[in-house]
Amino acid sequence: MRIVHVITRLILGGAQENTLLTVEGLQKRHGDDVILITGPAEGPEGDLFERARRGGLKVEVMPELVRAIRPGTDLRAYKRLRESFQKLKPEVVHTHSSKAGIVGRAAAWKERVPAVVHTIHGLPFGPSERPVKNKLYVGLERWAARRCHSIVSVCDSMTEQALAAGVGSPSQYQTVYSGMEVDSFLNPARTRAEVRAELGLEPHHVAFATVARLFERKGHEDILAVAPEVLRQNPQVKFVWIGSGILRERLEFEAERLGIRSSIIFTGLVPPERIPELLNACDVVVHPSLREGLARVLPQGLLCGRPGISYDVDGAREVIITDQTGILLKPRDFPGLQRAIGQLASSADLRERLGAEGRRRFAKQFRAETMVDELRSLYERLLADRHIHTGPAQ
Repeated sequence: MRIVHVITRLILGGAQENTLLTVEGLQKRHGDDVILITGPAEGPEGDLFERARRGGLKVEVMPELVRAIRPGTDLRAYKRLRESFQKLKPEVVHTHSSKAGIVGRAAAWKERVPAVVHTIHGLPFGPSERPVKNKLYVGLERWAARRCHSIVSVCDSMTEQALAAGVGSPSQYQTVYSGMEVDSFLNPARTRAEVRAELGLEPHHVAFATVARLFERKGHEDILAVAPEVLRQNPQVKFVWIGSGILRERLEFEAERLGIRSSIIFTGLVPPERIPELLNACDVVVHPSLREGLARVLPQGLLCGRPGISYDVDGAREVIITDQTGILLKPRDFPGLQRAIGQLASSADLRERLGAEGRRRFAKQFRAETMVDELRSLYERLLADRHIHTGPAQ
């Protein structure tokens, strides 16, 4: 097949890693001719362009395809995408995340691409957003849903929330869990002891990993809110914050003000291939984000045998099950967050039991190969259906 994937930014992030693994898998497993169209990598998060280059992937950078809403620039992106689709003549256009999904679907639909697919990695509207923004994005997503043949959700919760908002019809949706290179998490390349020593973790420390951009609503401020009391009760706790972003300076200043800076390890940017060894070096994943599709770090931690603590937002409940694979909390439940960290910090047996169950449950479900094959089957079904209804091409 000739397939075009469209995304606004190829930064280090869950949606971007999902997209890159999909493109790699379609090209290598199925021999498809795949082109990835992306906007420029903006911000301090790092990017995946080097990995794409090493993998021999076809990547077209479109400067007009930006994440922020800019009507004039967005119109130019729409026109550029139409030109690309006219030239490439893809059988499938697959868009990712909200902005690329709105502009990309509109362009693909106008060019009568046989199969137009969109993936929801995380909805742009929800209870943590302002009402005006919610109204705008719900309207745009409803409009865009009428301009595609299928909508892929990375978890069932995304489908439920989108349908509740009147976005699309039930027949359009299919859940395809976000794939990852599972074997690297089941068997990290470097030993736990070696990586812990590099991080400055002693054998008696209990390390809680958070993998996320240092950005609003990712939960770092919530951890800071409970950390002083957690550390008062158990000084052996350490927090390992993996990632970077615009809030790093503010978060470091707040940690200093609270007198807990020595208990927080900021790793800064790390390449994606280091995530398995870092999670394996820690003991628990704590991810109190207020908005996600399904945070990849939760199943990644479980694959390493590390239980998770998460707020009950979006798809988290599909992998973090209280007393089975971790502890699920109501959003912004600070007393609950403090108790959960304390409970897991004080019991190695509990950590072992929850982590082992998560590893057993999810080793197959989150394989990149599973994701790629399910998406490829979806494309085949959509094209077969178009063939049935329109007849063979003349």
